[in-house]
Amino acid sequence: MNRLPAPILRHLAALRALLVLTVICGIAYPLLVTGIAQAAFKDKADGSLIKDAKGQSVGSALLCQEFVDAKGNPLPQYFQPRPSNAILAGSTNDHGCDPAQSGGSNLGTNSDKLKQQVADRQKTMAAFDSVPGHSVTPGQVAVDAVTASASGLDPDISPLNAAQQEHRIAATRGITAAQVEALVKANTGGRDLGLLGESGVNVLQLNLALDAQYPYTGKYR
Repeated sequence: MNRLPAPILRHLAALRALLVLTVICGIAYPLLVTGIAQAAFKDKADGSLIKDAKGQSVGSALLCQEFVDAKGNPLPQYFQPRPSNAILAGSTNDHGCDPAQSGGSNLGTNSDKLKQQVADRQKTMAAFDSVPGHSVTPGQVAVDAVTASASGLDPDISPLNAAQQEHRIAATRGITAAQVEALVKANTGGRDLGLLGESGVNVLQLNLALDAQYPYTGKYR
């Protein structure tokens, strides 16, 4: 019986193994995992997308968004996220929360630059959140309102940070601070599994709820 040379037989065996493993690992396994994810965790598998009142996807619950004007100035009628270093270097229209530029400043607690940056942000946020009848001092500004996360994409702020912004939101939208406070509480999430992390407020979800319940008319401040 004629047999092919041993080197050719070895190559054919290797090719068969490659084809089988390609089908199993490159086609069957991804389809199986994708099917399970879509069936059991569809929302998370699709990116934890957040939809507005019209049913249109406006962002992800896992990523922050900036609420700024065309020049990058924060809009006073919206809750503001944490500072973000996720910015494309040299860009004039990238103001943070850019998923393609995820990263931190890499500045440590002994950095004079970071200390000055935090001090400047405290003054800026104190002035920004102060409204007639309610003043905020730099020392009262929440820590996460002046420090960026390691990724620069943190979608949540602390309840203290949200509370700090409530009077500004009330003033710009012509509603009471109590109404804003109730909305914040309704959109405050607890710890993961009841044990991990801290309570947080998703800024995008909160601002969508704010627009739905108390639309901004542009007549205030």
